Amino acid sequence: MNEKLDTFKNDSNDLFLLTQAYQDSWENHYRSLKNESIPVWDYVFLTASNKHQALMFEKQLSERKSFLNQKTKYIVIPDEEGKRVGSGGATLSVLKKIREDEKGFDGLKILVIHSGGDSKRIPQYSAIGKLFSPVPHRLEKQRSSTLFDELIAAVSLIPSRIKEGMLLLSGDVLLLFNPLMIDFGGKGAAAISFKESAETGKDHGVYADGKDGYVRSFLHKQSIDTLKENGAVNNRGQVNIDTGAVLFGTDILDSLWSLISTNDLFDEKKYRDLVNDKARLSLYGDFLYPLASDSELEQFYKEKAEGELNEELHSCRTVVWNTLHPYRMRLLKLSPSKFIHFGTSKEYFELLNKDIDRYRFLNWDSRINCVMDRGAGYESIYLSDKTDHDQFYLESSYVHENVKIGKNVILSNIEVKGDITIPDDVVIHCLKQVDGKYVCRIYGLNDNPKESRLFGKSIDQPLWEKELYPECESMEEALEYALRLYTIINDGKDFSLTDSWKNKKSLCSGFNDADPSAIFEWNAGMKELITVFEVLKAIRSKKPISGFDLKIGEMTETQKKWFQDQIDQSSYDEKMRLYYYLGKALNDEEVSLKAFKCLSDAILHNTLNSIAEDKELRIAHEKISVYLPLRVNFGGGWSDTPPYCNENGGTVINAAILLNDDEPVKVTLEKIKEPKIIFQSKDMDVYEEFDDIKKLQDVGDPYDPFVLQKAAVLTSGIIPMEGGDLKQILERIGGGFYMDTEVINVPKGSGLGTSSILAAACIKAIFEFMGRKYDENDLYDKVLTMEQLMSTGGGWQDQIGGLSYGIKFITSEPGIDQKMKVEHLKISKEALKELNDRFALIYTGQRRLARNLLRDVIGRYIGNETDSLYALNEIKDVAWQMKKALMEDDVDHFGELLTKHWSLSKMIDEGSSNPLIDRIFEVCDDLLSGRMICGAGGGGFLQVLLKKGVEKSTLANRLNDAFPDSDIGVWDCKIV
Repeated sequence: MNEKLDTFKNDSNDLFLLTQAYQDSWENHYRSLKNESIPVWDYVFLTASNKHQALMFEKQLSERKSFLNQKTKYIVIPDEEGKRVGSGGATLSVLKKIREDEKGFDGLKILVIHSGGDSKRIPQYSAIGKLFSPVPHRLEKQRSSTLFDELIAAVSLIPSRIKEGMLLLSGDVLLLFNPLMIDFGGKGAAAISFKESAETGKDHGVYADGKDGYVRSFLHKQSIDTLKENGAVNNRGQVNIDTGAVLFGTDILDSLWSLISTNDLFDEKKYRDLVNDKARLSLYGDFLYPLASDSELEQFYKEKAEGELNEELHSCRTVVWNTLHPYRMRLLKLSPSKFIHFGTSKEYFELLNKDIDRYRFLNWDSRINCVMDRGAGYESIYLSDKTDHDQFYLESSYVHENVKIGKNVILSNIEVKGDITIPDDVVIHCLKQVDGKYVCRIYGLNDNPKESRLFGKSIDQPLWEKELYPECESMEEALEYALRLYTIINDGKDFSLTDSWKNKKSLCSGFNDADPSAIFEWNAGMKELITVFEVLKAIRSKKPISGFDLKIGEMTETQKKWFQDQIDQSSYDEKMRLYYYLGKALNDEEVSLKAFKCLSDAILHNTLNSIAEDKELRIAHEKISVYLPLRVNFGGGWSDTPPYCNENGGTVINAAILLNDDEPVKVTLEKIKEPKIIFQSKDMDVYEEFDDIKKLQDVGDPYDPFVLQKAAVLTSGIIPMEGGDLKQILERIGGGFYMDTEVINVPKGSGLGTSSILAAACIKAIFEFMGRKYDENDLYDKVLTMEQLMSTGGGWQDQIGGLSYGIKFITSEPGIDQKMKVEHLKISKEALKELNDRFALIYTGQRRLARNLLRDVIGRYIGNETDSLYALNEIKDVAWQMKKALMEDDVDHFGELLTKHWSLSKMIDEGSSNPLIDRIFEVCDDLLSGRMICGAGGGGFLQVLLKKGVEKSTLANRLNDAFPDSDIGVWDCKIV
């Protein structure tokens, strides 16, 4: 236990010391992409086991174009004819390829990554190759790292450390070291070695070092006793492990080239004699062994083979010995360093689930580009709440609700949905075959597929070759068979139960028949899903839209389907944010605008349910007129606006005002004999007669000059939303009528609530014209319904402010159906008089339309902008404080609160002010104890509270002097 703890501590210390070197290597790699003066590899070769795997490698390289240096040639070399030629044979294939393009090896810097293994002990990477197996590291631009990416970065500094030569790496080992410690002159050979435990060394190659700094002997996969007998284990139980990293100088490359050439020209016969599936020459067992000083030819013939010991290999070893034994290999012992072997499923699982904390120094994490709240994962989605532990790893997998995952489980390239339980200690990996069918391979986490065991129980063939997994039409069916196989074996049932299963594949044949394109498409599809899930994640975590840097070029079909599924099952509030955030990710304004339609549709749906034709209505008067005041918004404005009020409730304080002692909003209804409805708006100079009910029911055009009047007729119940006969309706109510609406002597865009108050006057006038009984709440509800029907997007405070006299404190509870509570404040006569004496309206001479402004403000709110959320919450509190100040006759404090509200309003919308408004306030600053805009701001009126003793005439003169020959000035107003 203590030895294991010491090893852990040493590893952690090494990793800590390697952090800077690791970061430097990555920084150098990224710099090399932009700076042509940084030395890079001339060639990078990847060896693959067959053409299918080579195709996968080439697609991976193509996907990484922006990540790879364009000066480097990247070439994939598959084993010829799909026959395994060994890593040594693959090295000779690389030399053959180089000499097809180059006259020689001098001056070239070549990287070779041997990655053509079957991955028998970690079968989920057989098809794609362990070289592109995941590494728990998130790179720039949210890319997920792989072993290939890490290796490219790790050796990016080496081209600056060597003049020429070839670096050979193993594609299943990640090396962490400081490349600046490399010292190689480009001649001979050098092995890069790290210190590792003898226990690790017995499964790999080990170098015994000589006194002169060269390799004395090379021990390939020898027992610990053999390692000790050969003096390869030091007094700390450590060995010089073969990391798979070897440097060959150009002299050795020339000698190796001579093995497959005659007179410096490629020799096909020599090549075929050495590069074949019978000899299966190994780079590590056959090319390195002769380079050790104590190596012996007779022992060389007996060394373990990558394939089998046979006559072909014996003959090849003779040739290789004669060519390479004259050379010696230096031993580069690097420290600190770390050797991470991606060798078995269990090793990889333990790295992600148990050992990940040791790698925090490197910014590694157990979840990379995932949508998961437990377990470890890589580009995966986990939505279930059925699992109560973290001992599982998902890789390019999608686990839906209701799935329960056992402990010590790996799921790879699979979608799992439904009421399914994944048992403990298994790996489940799905592969689509070239015939379009699916094979779901299940095996034990601790199984070694080279052995004849499955889930720890004996079977009659090596697991790698045993045909167990039937081809299925779908992934779901393939998973069902995999779980059935698990049950058969673990319950001790008769293995013959699988005899009827058709077209069964082994781990080997399933890998050989896999469709590389399908794997690539699946992984790409998972990335696409995760990308759009990031939208949902940002929404649910309330990430501000300004900090939302996710970019999507064009939505794929996978993303569109997912998005539509989410839309279909989401509430309106999440739905509108999905559109808004997705529009940001797509940089598509049209998509973002759908957010506002979601909001208006949700409100309208609720509104339509409250609108019905009132067949009891009858005209009760020949003519009536209604006059209403305007309103001034003191505090809480914007909190009454959807969707803020729907999600948080609103709090507003406002007051009714007269302009020039008049109630400027006027609506007149008059009975007429003709069976029609006539609308006129004198201030807009428009007039229209209606005898077609369909035209009256059309309220979809916000630019219709009579959309407000139509909405009033619908909302009040005179006509139905759909259908009906206008002549019959008018006959029933007692005749046609003429409606004249007018806002008298108030400039457009005043900020005093004229549009909503006009809507309120219309409803009030209709009710009185029809003799319908009502109270204030009836009017509030109907006018709010009108606003929603017209989809103006505005709030509810304006109409309440102008429907009756007085200062009102108005609140609402959260909910799609807003119900307002209105409190008429009973302030003292003295306070009201002081307020009127000191309160003034300043006209800016400018107007502003609220529609686009509303969209901007609502967008900042649904986009979770921090300053907007803060200000919206604060202004509600300001409204409460204003109420308290007025009830306590503290007009000075009320003025201070006006100014505070003004600051908050600018946080909600910077456009609420502009240079002219700022200048107006600046000109009269010394006269004011409070200032605020009216309405949304940006134009219209400003409201100010004068300092005690300052006359309104003084303010008027100041403005006239500062802005001569303009419309800027003080208007006569009175709070009533």
